[in-house]
Amino acid sequence: MTVDFPQARTCPYHPSPAYDELREGPALQRVRLYDGTLAWAVTSHADARKLLADPRISADRRREGFPILTERFKAVREEQPGFIGMDDPEHNYYRRMLISEFTVRRFKELRPHIEQIVQDALDDLLAAGPPADLVKHFSLPIPSMVICQMLGVPYADHDFFQTHSRTLLQAESPEQAKASMTALKEYLGKLIEDPPPGLIARLKDEQVATGALTTDELVRNSVLLLIAGHETTASMTSLGVITLLEHPEQLADLRSRPEAITTAVEELLRYLSIVDIGPFRVATEDIEVGGAVIKAGEGVIIASSLANRDPEAFPDPDKFDISRPARHHVAFGYGVHQCLGQNLARMELELALTALFDRIPTLRLAVPVEELVLRPATTIQGVNELPVTW
Repeated sequence: MTVDFPQARTCPYHPSPAYDELREGPALQRVRLYDGTLAWAVTSHADARKLLADPRISADRRREGFPILTERFKAVREEQPGFIGMDDPEHNYYRRMLISEFTVRRFKELRPHIEQIVQDALDDLLAAGPPADLVKHFSLPIPSMVICQMLGVPYADHDFFQTHSRTLLQAESPEQAKASMTALKEYLGKLIEDPPPGLIARLKDEQVATGALTTDELVRNSVLLLIAGHETTASMTSLGVITLLEHPEQLADLRSRPEAITTAVEELLRYLSIVDIGPFRVATEDIEVGGAVIKAGEGVIIASSLANRDPEAFPDPDKFDISRPARHHVAFGYGVHQCLGQNLARMELELALTALFDRIPTLRLAVPVEELVLRPATTIQGVNELPVTW
């Protein structure tokens, strides 16, 4: 029997129970997508890392056979992708232009500033409640303000780009998705004409001015960075809070050992796997994996939430344990396409979760966890609202 893919979670921090068949079966299995197309789902941690490092699978969504999970994705499929949707050497060409802004050293310099952003968000949360929406007043503003300041995007426009980012990721129709993509590109295209200080201005001066980068390429990659820079970390923050509140013994352990926040964040990244249904790839040559053969032109889906629950890599994988050494998870992907902003995300999560439970030790959910409205299966996992009280 072929499992339909993807399927919605019923718990904020567990993969869909419909995936049990995939978890118990071979490491490489065929799944059925919404339009009846078949693709390979990879559930083994070792095979996921092996394939993500294999140059014979392509990240280019325009290739025939690339797995399409929703109608809305078709709306933007044929558009020229940002750098993460390219293969080397093109991917590396553009990534190298950005890497200096995403180093550990750079984020150490930014740390005091991010700490202040976190404290300001906590002031806003406390002023708004109790009760209050953690997403609106805390989880979303922190990464949104950080990426705005890094790029040189006015935070005053956050309602605009947050709304269109969310619509693009959760659109109910291709038309909605395309309209939001167009709106974001037009906004950034206008901004680039006279950009405030930041990465966009630097790229314009250093790369566009020399012909190494076109204005259209700068717009596309700026859209990518703006969306990725706030949506994923915001979702991780909210789901991380839910997970810790629902595991009070782990939260108590973390509060008694603040230095454990580093391993706790890695465990949250593994356990939550908010990019539940990807990365996506397509084979450019026949590839043998675990006794099966992925043929050229066949779609490949790295089922991150299942690879991160592989008992061969993580003993007792359904247990949430903040002491677990889990840094080898694939929540940020693996290989040349591994997430450029992973170190920024780690820092933001460590600072946000530490400060939140330090300043609001009595924080709790304002509604039962079962009543939280989870996002659909076809997008970044999380909640759009998280009522909390204290």
